Amino acid sequence: MFAMFRLRRYRYYVFFAAIVVFLLYRVAQNSDQWESVSASFPHTPPPSGPKSPPLSKPATDSHVDTSYKGLSSPDDDLPHRILDSPAKGNPAAKIPDPLELKSSKPLDTPVKGNSAAKVPDPSELKSTKQAAHDKGGDGADELTPDTEGPVQKAGVLAYDHDGATKATTAPVINMPDKNVGQGAKDAEKKPVSTAIHWKKVPENFPVPKSEIIPLPAGKPKKIPTVQFAFGKESAENREVREARQLQVKAEMERGWAGYWKYAKGHDELSPVSKSYRDPFCGWAATLVDSLDTLWIMGMEEEFAEALAEVEKIDFTISKRTEIPVFETTIRYLGGLIAAYDVSGGKTGRHDILLTKAVELAEILMGVFDTPNRMPVLYYNWKPQYASQPTRAGTDAGVAELGSLAMEFTRLAQITKENKYYDAVARITDAFYEWQERGTSIPGIFPEHVDASGCNRTAQSELEAAQDAAEEEANDKQGSDDNQSAETNVNDDDLDLESNIEPKSRQNGAHKAKSSIVKRSRKSSALNLNVAKKKNPKTGKVELGAGKTPLPECVSQGLTAGGWGAQQYSMGGSQDSTYEYFPKQWLLLGGLEPKYKELHLKVSEAVKKWLLYRPMVPDDRDILFSSKIVTSGDPETDANRQYEVTHLTCFLGGMFGLGGKIFEVPADVEIGKKLTEGCVWAYESTATGIMPEGAHLLPCDDMKDCHWNQTLYDHTLDPSFDSRNEQVEEYNKRKAKTKAAAEKEREEEAEADLASSSETGQAETLAFDERPSKGSPAGHDGVRIQKRAPVSPIEDTADDATEGSPPTNKRKVKTYAGDLVDSDPAPGLKKPTAAQIPLHEEEDDDDEDPLRPLSHKEFVANKIKNENLPKGFVDVNSKAYILRPEAIESVWYMYRITGDKRWQEEGWKMFEAIIQHTATDVGNSAIRNVLTTDTSQLNEMESFWTAETLKYFYLLYSEPSLISLDQWVFNTEAHPFKRPKAPFGV
Repeated sequence: MFAMFRLRRYRYYVFFAAIVVFLLYRVAQNSDQWESVSASFPHTPPPSGPKSPPLSKPATDSHVDTSYKGLSSPDDDLPHRILDSPAKGNPAAKIPDPLELKSSKPLDTPVKGNSAAKVPDPSELKSTKQAAHDKGGDGADELTPDTEGPVQKAGVLAYDHDGATKATTAPVINMPDKNVGQGAKDAEKKPVSTAIHWKKVPENFPVPKSEIIPLPAGKPKKIPTVQFAFGKESAENREVREARQLQVKAEMERGWAGYWKYAKGHDELSPVSKSYRDPFCGWAATLVDSLDTLWIMGMEEEFAEALAEVEKIDFTISKRTEIPVFETTIRYLGGLIAAYDVSGGKTGRHDILLTKAVELAEILMGVFDTPNRMPVLYYNWKPQYASQPTRAGTDAGVAELGSLAMEFTRLAQITKENKYYDAVARITDAFYEWQERGTSIPGIFPEHVDASGCNRTAQSELEAAQDAAEEEANDKQGSDDNQSAETNVNDDDLDLESNIEPKSRQNGAHKAKSSIVKRSRKSSALNLNVAKKKNPKTGKVELGAGKTPLPECVSQGLTAGGWGAQQYSMGGSQDSTYEYFPKQWLLLGGLEPKYKELHLKVSEAVKKWLLYRPMVPDDRDILFSSKIVTSGDPETDANRQYEVTHLTCFLGGMFGLGGKIFEVPADVEIGKKLTEGCVWAYESTATGIMPEGAHLLPCDDMKDCHWNQTLYDHTLDPSFDSRNEQVEEYNKRKAKTKAAAEKEREEEAEADLASSSETGQAETLAFDERPSKGSPAGHDGVRIQKRAPVSPIEDTADDATEGSPPTNKRKVKTYAGDLVDSDPAPGLKKPTAAQIPLHEEEDDDDEDPLRPLSHKEFVANKIKNENLPKGFVDVNSKAYILRPEAIESVWYMYRITGDKRWQEEGWKMFEAIIQHTATDVGNSAIRNVLTTDTSQLNEMESFWTAETLKYFYLLYSEPSLISLDQWVFNTEAHPFKRPKAPFGV
């Protein structure tokens, strides 16, 4: 009975076990459950191509029973999953936990109709190939399917949404571990990267291939020679030149070593604190910017080391939210292209330079994805933002907008990709059209530009008309819905952007954002064939131009941006656009005439409106470029500012180069005088270095300009007329006060004498008892004892700081009423008021804080307190930040004229700069060039090694090194090869 009971009980156990096994088997076969899991993961379709071959054999020491079909693990402690019927004699099959599976193999034969994919725990996941390799199996290569494609390698099954389970690679998935078992405990924990990288997104406003502007075709034109025909150099001159060149190279070596040790991989070295800064994108700006300098100076070992670092730069990620497009283009893109060019191009075999240049250019191409293809100058590169439609800015700087041309053009020439040239050619076309249309100062452009392409004034008028139409329609609800009112006017002057529709708008996504500012140009909004009609679907009245629906904006070309008055100059925010016109003409081999026309009109405008000759002590014939502020009519309202800025010193080189290639000799002479002006500015300061910004006094006649001390003093002291009147008035008040005090003293003395006579108490000293004049025991003794200052304020006139107002601390004179009783000196009696020494009445006007300065004193005080160099009206920016523009023009003048005087001027500049900027590990910007006791700012911008030292080095090199007849420089001193064949390649 007991045995039967036990048998019956085990039968129940077997029955229930069978049910459980069946249910588990059915769950394993249920594709819907796993499909819902896999659908929640990012899925990448498997790469096309032949399926991977089935497993021919397991790893050599695997414990997998080959009589089973399905997935298995080589580990003894992991269960096996059986998808087919077990073979005869096989023990009961185990259903594995998918989260504990380490490696998997493709099925030999998928179950018909089953699309389930096994999802392993990614923390334990290894590729099949790696697992076989770890076990030493012979079939490692057979275990790995073709993994070429966008999916990360992982030897698992990827779910095929088309209906079949395919052996392929699948992405490694971060899946939360709900089972805290042995497998999860032993899993390798790897940090998950959350960094966002740039990726290419579809353009919202693509240019059709048929409309891409190609590089100019044809053989480059014959261009006049730029460089002077240098003769044979004497041995003595060569020795001096080469010694100077070695000193320049030594500065580069020291600065580079400091950067390499303390700031490698970062943007800039902090040369005082021996640290680093990342003011740009953290992509090693100094390293990339200096590549061509290393090559030119023969620092080949350092160049090779730098290339290895270049390869590590990841342009797809940055700590900055926005990429500064102008700086990134001229420093990074220009630096990579120039390094590729100077190191031999294709034959140089430094392909990484071109690879990284293209990588960066592809990122930057996103900035041109706007309706009018004008660039966004601060580019939010993250995909979630870069994918959104946008417009160019309404307050762009001229320099930032127009200084992308050379870099993208040269890249187009090297890669033969016209899309790079198209991007910048459209900007040039916009400037050309604007110059033809006219600006307030014909030929040049205001500092701030509206590049959005939207005319807000016209748009506002259209919107107002639409609002009026809607109100009218609402008042006439019973009228015919299709009735329309037509206003016939000319619409030739207005361009509607109705033909430009971003893809995202076509798909119903967000509309392009319109950033519009008020325009001062004459509106043409009413020059439309305006029609209003009620939309039968929405019931709203819409306004359009004839049959054209209301566009997002009324389009326009480039125009003045910002608010208020317009500023015109050759200084910061404007300079390099003008610099690029003649250089781009050279880079294109003279095949695009627009650049020549642009430059010639610019040079004429500068000569007519901006150039001035300053009044300087030695009557030197020099020139500078001013700034004009106007509200739109410079003939009547121009406000000229006779500035001197270091940035504007590039202008001498620009006029010299343009004068040579366009055969305008007068411009070469102007270039000399502009360069000489900057040399004079260097010579004028205590440090021998030019300040960042200052102002001078212009001459009325450029041909008759002589030093006038009176005019200069009057300029320093605009209140010179009233100042002398104030001094005269002060003297009158002082004399009146003095007379009153004298009268009061006399009256008190008379009263004292009268009082003494009446009381008979007045005593006098015998003649022989009175001390002689000047006797220490007599006169001085009385003075010391009886002279009590009103306040204990000391005279600290000598401690007055520079630039401070006259001190309010002074000696106070004591009059009769100030005397107090005290014991007399031995042998003396108390003195009366009549006995006060006569010299106490001497005036001390110089120490009176209320006394106004005379005109002469004011001027002397201003010059002394401000360390003002003679000829300077003021210095509004006293720093020097290692800028190159002055030595740039000096180098151009030497190469163009062959005059060795420029080498001498350059050497004085070099010695002064090194003396005041050198640190242990590099060179630093300085705070104040007007005093030798200046401080260093702990900043070494990348242009110190990219530009300044490069120009100094080339000034003392052989003229054939980077000849101006073979190379053309971008604004960051990066030399690009001039073309000898079509496309410049």
